[in-house]
Amino acid sequence: MTSMGAPLSPDGGPAVFVAATAALRDAMGRVRPEVAVHEIQAPARLAPYAFAAAGGLSRDGDEAASGRLILLFDPAGHSAWEGTARFVCYARAAVDPEIATDPLLPEVVWSWLRDAMEANQAGYRAIGGTVTITNSKRFGVLAADGDNSDVELRCSWSPEWPGTANGCDHRVWRPAEAAAQLHSFADLLAAMVGLPPRVRGVVPLPSRHPC
Repeated sequence: MTSMGAPLSPDGGPAVFVAATAALRDAMGRVRPEVAVHEIQAPARLAPYAFAAAGGLSRDGDEAASGRLILLFDPAGHSAWEGTARFVCYARAAVDPEIATDPLLPEVVWSWLRDAMEANQAGYRAIGGTVTITNSKRFGVLAADGDNSDVELRCSWSPEWPGTANGCDHRVWRPAEAAAQLHSFADLLAAMVGLPPRVRGVVPLPSRHPC
């Protein structure tokens, strides 16, 4: 299920940013139905222009995965971005303790992001990120709730959009290039809770909560 709220980001700004935010808002109603996506207040100090969306997925009434996708835009550009636009992504999901101890889990989680973006044809460059596994053991009156393990992905990348890269780029802007970024984010959250891929190339984690 998806939900949309009133725009929380400024509608003014460079043409590419305005077009991208409009495309992202439109795409919120068309992500895979298991994932709820809505616009949230964008951070004010990371870039002159910003747009943010939050996503989540529930299983049996409990939050199974959640995350945020933020688009930053700075007309002056950043050398680390290799251009003027940058996506920042955070995604978190609960996993079974035995899965959390798998030494290959960080590489698998990273592959979910790359595969989702490539399957959705979401162009990117200068991508980087970290995968963190946390294990919490409960004691005393909390012991009955059981232990908890989570996997977190924090990453960022620059979209391959016309007018945002360093140097000349005479391609025509297409809204689908922005929508692909949001679809990749939703597919990432779905893969993190073990849902079958909506697109080819994404290998999901075994489900923690059997259907």
